[in-house]
Amino acid sequence: MPSAPVSLPTPASLPSPAPADDLADPYVLAHYAGARPTAPAWFTAAIAHQPERGRFVSQGAEIELLTWGEAGKPGLLFLHGNGAHADWWSPLAPFFAGQWRCGALSWSGMGRSDRRAEGYDVTLFAQEARDAIAAARLDEAGPCMVIGHSFGGMVGLFAAASNPAVRGLVVIDSPLGMSRERVDVVRARAPRAYPAHRPFATIADGLARFRLSPPQPCVNDFMADHIARHGLVEENGAWVWHFDPRRVTMRKNALAPPVADVACPIAYLHGDRSTLINAETLATTRAALPPETPFITIPDSAHHVPLDQPLALVAALRALLATWPAPGQGWPHR
Repeated sequence: MPSAPVSLPTPASLPSPAPADDLADPYVLAHYAGARPTAPAWFTAAIAHQPERGRFVSQGAEIELLTWGEAGKPGLLFLHGNGAHADWWSPLAPFFAGQWRCGALSWSGMGRSDRRAEGYDVTLFAQEARDAIAAARLDEAGPCMVIGHSFGGMVGLFAAASNPAVRGLVVIDSPLGMSRERVDVVRARAPRAYPAHRPFATIADGLARFRLSPPQPCVNDFMADHIARHGLVEENGAWVWHFDPRRVTMRKNALAPPVADVACPIAYLHGDRSTLINAETLATTRAALPPETPFITIPDSAHHVPLDQPLALVAALRALLATWPAPGQGWPHR
C-alpha cells in the first residue's frame, strides 16, 4: 500500500519565536570565557579560504572590501545588516567562489570602514554598494547579482533602483511595508545611540558582551564567535566594537523602498521563526513585490538567517542562482 503523505508544518503553524524579553541570556558567548566554540569541519574549511582584503573610496570615505574568486567570472555582491560587517559573509562566500567573483563590503561606520562625521543615510549606503561593484570587479562578465540580509536587503533595493549593473536582487528577511506600529516596536527594542563605545580590558570581556539585535536564541555559537571577533578592534590597549556607536537608523523614505524603480527581478528569502517577518509583514511584502517573485522559507531560522542556518541558506541560494533569473528575464512591470 502506498504510504500516507507526510504533512509538513507551514510557517503559520510553526511556534512563534520567544519574545526578546523571554530570552534567558542574550550574551551567548559569555560562558566560553574567550575560548573559541567547537566548530564543524565545513566552517573551518570555509574560513580557511581567506578573502583578499582591501579598501575603496566612496563619497570621500574608505570602505572595507572583501573578495573571493577570479575576476571575470559572474559577479555576486553580499550586503550585511545594520551594525554588522563584511565578515558575516566570510564563512558563506567561499561556497560560491568557484563559479562566481564574490565581494562583500562593510558599510561606512561599520566593520573597518571609515566613519562619517556628517552621519549616514540609506541613499549614501546605496551608492557605496554601487561603487563596490566596480571596485570588486563584479561587472566584468556583465551585470552582477546582489544578496542582502536585513538592512542590507533594504539598501539593496535602493542600490538596484534604475541600475543596469544589477541583474538580480535576493532579499533576505528584510521587512517591506511594515506598519508604523510594528516599526515603533522594532525600534523600541533596538540598541540606543551613544557617544562612545565602552572599552573592554580583554577581547574575552568584549566577546562576553556580544549579543544579537534583534535578540534571539543562538544555536551556532561558532558563527556568533566568528562575527564577534571580527567586530572587535584593539585601541589604546583596550578592545572596543568598531561600528559607529551613533548607530544607523532608517529614515522614513526607507520604510517604502523604491521597488517600482528596481530594474531587475527580485527574490525573497525569510526565516520561519523571524521576529521581524510575521504573517502581517509577509503579506505586505508579497503585496509590494510582483506575483512572479520567488518566496523561499528557510526552516528553523530566526531573523539572522546567515547565522542560524548557514548551510541551508547556501543550498537555497545555490539552487536559486542556478536557475534564476531566467536568461532574458527582466523586471515584470505591472
